[in-house]
Amino acid sequence: MTQSTGAPGPSRAVGSPWLGLALRCSAAGALAAVVLAGSALLASGAAAALSVLFAAVLVIAFFAISLLAGHLVGRRNPSGAIGVFAVVYVAKIVGFAALLLWLGTPAWVDGPWFGASGIASVVVWQAVEVFSFGRLRLQIFDDPDHSDQSAPSAPTAQEGPHA
Repeated sequence: MTQSTGAPGPSRAVGSPWLGLALRCSAAGALAAVVLAGSALLASGAAAALSVLFAAVLVIAFFAISLLAGHLVGRRNPSGAIGVFAVVYVAKIVGFAALLLWLGTPAWVDGPWFGASGIASVVVWQAVEVFSFGRLRLQIFDDPDHSDQSAPSAPTAQEGPHA
């Protein structure tokens, strides 16, 4: 049996840092949405609760698309994942804006609850994502190859700040 000595984190659960982040953030966003939807149901009725859930689904889908794209690209080109996030973000802004403008506002949406849920979902997603991303240990540069040197060489007269 092998044991993992690494710290548990989002990348340990599913083998991908981006999928792990997507799962963790989606779960936190969904939990917050369910709590807020329960409050909306009690305070304002079913339309308010549905508005909360609709806004949360839109926010979760919006942010999860980037992490899924990062996962797909990151498997083949880990250093290219960050660039893909930027391109996908611009595409999402244009796509979601066009879709929401085309669809319009459904008659059953309760504006204040929809807005509150959207804001709460974004804040929860971002907080969990920043916290989780900060715990990831992503290698950006290759480790130097020291296999050809058995011991560090002594400094020469030409090295140092006064060379």
